[in-house]
Formats: sequence, C-alpha cells, structure tokens
Amino acid sequence: MKLLEYQAKAVMEKFGIQTMKGAVVEEAGCAAKAVKEAGLVYPVVIKAQVQTGGRGKAGGVKTARNEAEMESLCSQMLGMEIKGLKANQLMIAEKADPVMEWYLAVLLDRFSKAPVLIFSPFGGMDIEETARTNPDKIAKLPLDPFRGVEDYAVEYVFDKTGADKQYKAALKDIMKKLFAMFFQYYTMLAEINPLMIDKNGSLIALDSKIEIDDNALPFLPDVLSYQEKLQEDPQTIEARKVNFHFVPMDEEGTIGVMSNGSGMLMSCIDLISQKGMKVHAALDLGGGATAERIARAVQIMLSRQKIDTVFICIFGGITRCDEVAKGACMAMENVKESGKKIVLRIEGTNKEQAARIVADSGLPIITAEGIPRAVEAIYRARNGA
Repeated sequence: MKLLEYQAKAVMEKFGIQTMKGAVVEEAGCAAKAVKEAGLVYPVVIKAQVQTGGRGKAGGVKTARNEAEMESLCSQMLGMEIKGLKANQLMIAEKADPVMEWYLAVLLDRFSKAPVLIFSPFGGMDIEETARTNPDKIAKLPLDPFRGVEDYAVEYVFDKTGADKQYKAALKDIMKKLFAMFFQYYTMLAEINPLMIDKNGSLIALDSKIEIDDNALPFLPDVLSYQEKLQEDPQTIEARKVNFHFVPMDEEGTIGVMSNGSGMLMSCIDLISQKGMKVHAALDLGGGATAERIARAVQIMLSRQKIDTVFICIFGGITRCDEVAKGACMAMENVKESGKKIVLRIEGTNKEQAARIVADSGLPIITAEGIPRAVEAIYRARNGA
C-alpha cells in the first residue's frame, strides 16, 4: 500500500520527524479557510496528492503568492490527472527556503535480505540523475535489523558522500527515527526526498514516501483508515472483499494467472514469459477456496477486458480439486460464448473427480498435466492449435 504524501507526513510526525505545516483540501472552495485554520503564511506550495513520483515535472506542484492565486490554482489542480491518477486531494504547505536538499531512505532489499539505508547530499527531483551520473554521491548500506542505525553507519554515509559533518548528529537522529518507523509500520520503503536543511540548521522532511506491506494492514488501524482515500484498481478492491490478493501486471498482457500460493504464481508467470506471452494480472486464492469462491475469482479475472485466457494452477490440499473444477465451470457458464477460455492444471485431492467434471461440462476449459504442459497448452491455443 502506497500512502499519499499527507498520509506519509502524518506517520512520520508520530515518530518525531519534523515536517512543514500544511493543510489538506478536497474542495477548492474550502482552501482559503483550511489555510487560515492551519496558520499558514504565504507564499504556499500546492501539491497534488497522487500515488506516483514526478509530480513536479508533471505540473502537480505549484506555488501561490497570495490567497487569490492559491484559490485559482486549487481550482485548476483538483481533479487533474498525473500518470493516469486523479488528484482528489491537494496538500497546501508553507513554501520552504532550503539551504541544502538531501535524500534519505530505508528500504527492504531482497538481495541482501536486510533493510538498506540510502543517503545522498544531492536530493530533490533529480535524484535519479545523480544516481546515474554521480553514483559516488549516493551511499547504500545494509543494516542489522536488531541493531539498527549505529555510529559506524552514520560515519560511513558522510565519508562516502562528502556531506557536511556539522549536521551529523541531526542526521543520525532522523535516521534512527526513520528506521524505527520502518519496522513498526512494516514498511517496504520509507523515503524522505528532499530532506531539507533550513537556515537555522534544522532538518525537515519536505516530501515523503511510504510503502507498507499489505499483509500488515490489519495491525495498523490508522493506516487502514487511509485506504478509502487511495486510488486502487477496481479488481484489487473486489478481490480484497473476498480475501483474494489481486495484482495487476502488464497492461499489454492478455493472460490471467490464478494459484493457491505466491511461489507457484511466480513460477507460472516465469514460464509464460519465457514463451513470449504476457500476463495481465495474477490472483492468489490462498487455501480452502470453495467452488463459489473459485467462480468469483474467475469472474474477477474475466472482468478485465484484456484477459482472454485464465490459467488456474492448483495443488489440491486444503483446496480440493473438484471444488476448483466446479467453480471454473460455474464461471464459464456465463461467458461460454465470449471466446474466452480457461486452462486448468490441478493436482492433489479429488483430482479424478475434477477431471470428470470438466470433461462432462462441454465448456471451453482445457486441462493439462503439469505446469510446463499447461503453459504449452496456453501457447498452442493462442496460436490456433
């Protein structure tokens, strides 16, 4: 789950990370009142709240010198689209006057199997360009999850990047707070960009990004309450209602993959990709799905207009194979004239009964033994064989 900027700001403030005063508006007519109630002083910066980077370059960040300009810009920016996402909220904050802009983040790195601290004294919109042209100005360091940010880590980032050491104590303090937030909020990424140093020597988070593990949301009621404000894929929302995990993938893909386990899902996707085909979406069924739930999952997949083939790959343990077959048939009854099809690979409990159910249905469902043969069946079916 990717938080909007004002939501990430609220989480960071809970851990004592200093931010700029601000207000959030959803209607242009309420902007002036919100600014006054927040005690903001002009000029102010207006930021479109969307779950993507590059807002500044896309026109999603504007400066207003007075109330009239602010109201005019709010009217223009509310509802604007940035990279396909609609700005339903704006955050208004006092304009900062940075002496320096740094970059600081903690992210979960699967290669090192540890949280990684990233720091650069060259933050802001062009951090990607800094990474490309001046990689020596970016320090990356795996951290021990149990020991966190130690003195050696702080010394390393300053020595590696040449950052001004007079701010070492202040940066260490923010690093420790960011690391604490990273763990307590089950984040995949906690980023401050830019981390501003003002004329008083204070370090202030001007912009922040937080991505939280979806599996942790039940433990974070404050974050869960933010979810209704986020723009999510309709099928992702629908799947969540019935405890499925739906993941949109390649927009150009035409294959949907369903399985009862993320490892098997990834294996299926890899094999499909090796055949030159593209997966549009994946859905994890979990365990113990009934025929009705399987049918609902297939319906969610087939509701994506671009998906013409659903690959169901099941190892039947808690989820019985005959229930999977019944569910697939229930879903296909409603779309059997559409030209869409299901490729079904099942193994495990009640496998023989499942095969008979499919064979007797007369529906466009192809069965296959083993994942490689199922992928081959998808490839052949798509090529008219």
